[in-house]
Amino acid sequence: MKKLIEAVGLVILLQGVGGLVHEWTGWLRLWTLARHMDLFGDRALFVSVVLIVTGFAIMIAPGAVRKKS
Repeated sequence: MKKLIEAVGLVILLQGVGGLVHEWTGWLRLWTLARHMDLFGDRALFVSVVLIVTGFAIMIAPGAVRKKS
């Protein structure tokens, strides 16, 4: 389960990085999901930063939780 959560965090992190790369260079036009959602409008840069922070937090969360013995 830990690996699955880390993989989901990695995908979210990569979506955020891809969004930033698209905003700055114009590359990865078809790859980023935040750009294709009309809900976000012109806030794709902000959404990309939020995705990076969220993905990073999801990736480190399983390691921060300790099991009770």
